[in-house]
Amino acid sequence: MQFNKFIPTSLAAALLVSACSEDRSNPPPVTLPEPQPTALSLPAQQLESPWFSDGRATVEAAREQVINNTPGAAKNIILFVGDGMGISTVTAARILAGQQQGMSGEEYQLSFEKMPFAGLIKTYNTNQQTPDSAGTATAMMAGVKTKAGVLNVAEDVPRGDCAASQQRPLVTALELAESLGKSTGVVSTARLTHATPAATYAKVPERGWESDDGLSNDAKAGGCVDIAAQMVALAAGDGIDVAMGGGRRHFLPESVTDLEGKTGRRQDGRNLVQEWQQRYGDGVTNAVYVEDQAGFDGIDVAATDKLLGLFESSHMRYEADRGNDIAGEPSLSQMTGKAVELLEKDEDGYFLMVESGRIDHGHHAGSAYNALNDAVEFAEAIQVAMDATSAEDTLIIVTADHSHVLTIAGYPTRGNPILGKVVGNDSHGEPESAPATAEDGLPFTTLSYANGRGFADLGSETDADVRYGLPVDAGRQDLTAVDTTAPGFHQEALVPLESETHAGEDVGIWARGPGAHLLSGTNEQSYIFHVMARSGGLLAD
Repeated sequence: MQFNKFIPTSLAAALLVSACSEDRSNPPPVTLPEPQPTALSLPAQQLESPWFSDGRATVEAAREQVINNTPGAAKNIILFVGDGMGISTVTAARILAGQQQGMSGEEYQLSFEKMPFAGLIKTYNTNQQTPDSAGTATAMMAGVKTKAGVLNVAEDVPRGDCAASQQRPLVTALELAESLGKSTGVVSTARLTHATPAATYAKVPERGWESDDGLSNDAKAGGCVDIAAQMVALAAGDGIDVAMGGGRRHFLPESVTDLEGKTGRRQDGRNLVQEWQQRYGDGVTNAVYVEDQAGFDGIDVAATDKLLGLFESSHMRYEADRGNDIAGEPSLSQMTGKAVELLEKDEDGYFLMVESGRIDHGHHAGSAYNALNDAVEFAEAIQVAMDATSAEDTLIIVTADHSHVLTIAGYPTRGNPILGKVVGNDSHGEPESAPATAEDGLPFTTLSYANGRGFADLGSETDADVRYGLPVDAGRQDLTAVDTTAPGFHQEALVPLESETHAGEDVGIWARGPGAHLLSGTNEQSYIFHVMARSGGLLAD
């Protein structure tokens, strides 16, 4: 006979005797005592650990989170898009930001990482496993996935087909907000005619049609309109209320030279800045155009109804390079703060899209330094918006359109400079104080790219785009005497390409405010539009 391990020894003996003396063919029923579980007590070293106490506090804070599930509860919507800000970029930017403040970095949190809800977004285009920014931005802004390279036209429209695009346009969240009388805004460190900002208002089958000089002959003959012209003439509502970024050249004719000595690109002779000013020159609307830091600083918010800021001929400067701008230009966080201040004057609410476009460009140039510093500034801009708004009536969403092939590897010790060479510790048996070496005997960095132009040592150069003037140099290099934390260092790349590419993995999404909880889990990129539409009441039920 076998005995339950919880039966006392004396009872087991009595049962054994009874079993031997009675009729075994019909034994009496035996009731065994139920085991009583006892909770383990945690040792002091566990309870006193800051990791333990912080985790407990975080759980308690999460329990207090109020979920607003009322459709239309979001009076205001702010969509932040970190162009190219994949998970590895978020992690590396987090560490860099912490280290810039004197911490080891790994324990730091960027502003948006403190938001109560987070999830993952699938980024593929309908025709590409690894996406481009036009198709991904369209998914977010119109709720429909489409091809790479097209903006707000259906997926069955061939790229570059003017006639087909005119038959199959899509309506954007910004247009819906305009139709409801809300104020709208677009802010970007890229050209305002670039893929992500253009996706808020333009409908073209080719993202390269930023001004008329980019239109094909068929497009011109077919009556298709370039992106810059579409922005100025937006029919929805009374047009975009706040637009700030780069791209001045696409609004000016070839005959005009701007304040920084750059000429326009328009071949049709149109000066779209003047056309924009004339559109609102009715004496009722106070429309303000600015193109430098002084103009930006001089904006009278109370007296401004419409604002157009074009601060560069092409893209705005990288954040680390902004001080070198000839005329001076505001930071992303300054533009964000000004945009919110202007838009919140509308009692009906507003829709605002803010893009950190140059994270993407830093990666394409193989410069983690520039990409990460722009990502840190992006987090600062989000903090500005969080401080200026209430979670009770403003939905803030932070995400990326796609990732990049940036990797973080090599077992660096805790607190090792994220832009530095890998220095280990005793976790692998041998203490190290000098950079670790690979099997080829050379040191290597924590950050590297799977493809791209590869290594360059440009010292203190803060403009990553200078790299394009140098030859592709992929593969391993001797970094022994190279300062890899310097602004001009470009990481090694495995596969030699003209430019580093996007990556295809999911990106993160973080949210605060009415409807934020709907963004938990893993969802299609087009789902973002539907959350904004439901939470902001942009569509009739």
